[in-house]
Amino acid sequence: MNISIKAALLCSAFAIASPALAAGTHPVTGEALADNQTYTYRMLDDVKSFDPQINTDVEGSHILRDLFEGLVNSDPQGNSVPGAAESWEVSEDGLTYTFKLRDAKWSNGDPVTAGDFVYAWRRLADPATASEYAWYMELMGVENATKIVAGEMAPDTLGVTALDDKTLEVKIDAPRPYFPGMLTHASTFPVNQSVLEAHGNEWTKPGNLVGNGAYVLTDYVPGVKVTRERNPMYWDNDNTILDTVVALVINDENIALTRYDAGEVDKTEVPAGQYPALKEKLPDETYSTPRSCSYIYMFNLRENGPEALKDVRVRKALSYALNRDVIVDSILKGGQYPSYNWTHQKTAGFEMPNIDYATWTQDERMAKAKELLEEAGYGPGGKPLELTLNYNTSEAHKKIAIAATQMWKQTLGANITLANFEWKVHLDKLRNGDFGMARYAWCGDYNEPSTYTDLFTSTSGHNNGKYNNPEYDALAKAAKTSANPAEEYKQMEQLLADDMPIVPVYQYTNVIMVKPDLKGFPFDDLMNNIYSRTMYKVAE
Repeated sequence: MNISIKAALLCSAFAIASPALAAGTHPVTGEALADNQTYTYRMLDDVKSFDPQINTDVEGSHILRDLFEGLVNSDPQGNSVPGAAESWEVSEDGLTYTFKLRDAKWSNGDPVTAGDFVYAWRRLADPATASEYAWYMELMGVENATKIVAGEMAPDTLGVTALDDKTLEVKIDAPRPYFPGMLTHASTFPVNQSVLEAHGNEWTKPGNLVGNGAYVLTDYVPGVKVTRERNPMYWDNDNTILDTVVALVINDENIALTRYDAGEVDKTEVPAGQYPALKEKLPDETYSTPRSCSYIYMFNLRENGPEALKDVRVRKALSYALNRDVIVDSILKGGQYPSYNWTHQKTAGFEMPNIDYATWTQDERMAKAKELLEEAGYGPGGKPLELTLNYNTSEAHKKIAIAATQMWKQTLGANITLANFEWKVHLDKLRNGDFGMARYAWCGDYNEPSTYTDLFTSTSGHNNGKYNNPEYDALAKAAKTSANPAEEYKQMEQLLADDMPIVPVYQYTNVIMVKPDLKGFPFDDLMNNIYSRTMYKVAE
């Protein structure tokens, strides 16, 4: 059976928008639009890169969705809708996807072609690019990706072909019903080869960067702000309403809230612990909705890692002694979920395994923690347990880290030293294995459990602690072709609980403040894929 998804069936009601926009009203709702269509929001840290194949952080991905457009977008509810591809078909065996590209241009006027995607995808998989997301090609199951990433085959053997300028063929190794949803990930976005080759490492600077998204990069002050403005070459520019989008780097969440109150930003995060009071005070501006992210403390299990952490009993003791209810109920207070596993519980197709310590009382967990630590030869009656916990700059991360160290001190007698670093430094230390324990969070790249479970395979580019269990790898491989992969996912989660390479802390909610005149924010998208072109500001 040939399955075809046509843009005509999914197109937005914006298709007849231009006359209404000219009249100053929203084409669908009829709302009066504000004269000033500038959206300003707070982001915690600076962006790692504006290069789709190099960036790894969530804040950067939000910006890349403005500057570039992948084959598939997501709507405000998280459903897959056409992007640079106006339609696609999948073969009867589920192994070949054929994408028909719409007529679109790069911001310099060049036509967007299937060859641009071929170039970008090969570049992502090529070991010479040294992308931390090279493994994403493997997750998608693109033909030959695994061997290319390993350096065993040439990038031009990747299973992606430009049949002509407007037709892209992708071959994958096993049916993945969720495959289109994976293409909203920024690493799969196209890049303009001629621009990249002309400017080299300078190609992502304002004035040099050429994208195919709804906005262009017009200003970047490192550590301060990122500005993008409407791209007149974008295929749907006539129906884009926001003119300018500004991201301000504000490390302190309380300062960010003050600037929100002053009207300087339209959207910011709620500071830890303040959600109940703010929801009562400003109910129409304060939100808490599920978000596909999981917050953990990662252990360094490399050879250079702390000797104590090589003992699973020590790792379990640290996990059991952490009182997650205190963290979510007394520190965060934003509806977050205490976590005893890795995959976010709201992920589509995920079934929670029966993890034993999740069912214990906190007193039982602490008693077991003391017992295990004593067996390992540490604690009050043995060697002192001394470790360092790295975290990146954030008041919430600091509060959680302080609470955790107090819990470990009180229950285990452990001396945990806190080390705070700016985001980029923190990332470098993670990547280089320069840590004992480290705060880490992962936000799902697509709405299916493998976006979490595959991270702890031995070949994952984000497995910074270097957890390595052949049984885990085998389950990850089996899940790709399993008739019911939920079973493999449950077994993988159970192995993580048995081996404890991480301390699960909590699972996210999106706890934010949004000005009432900003409309179209995707509150209902678990993946938190934000596209500025779908938002607008109404007249007050």
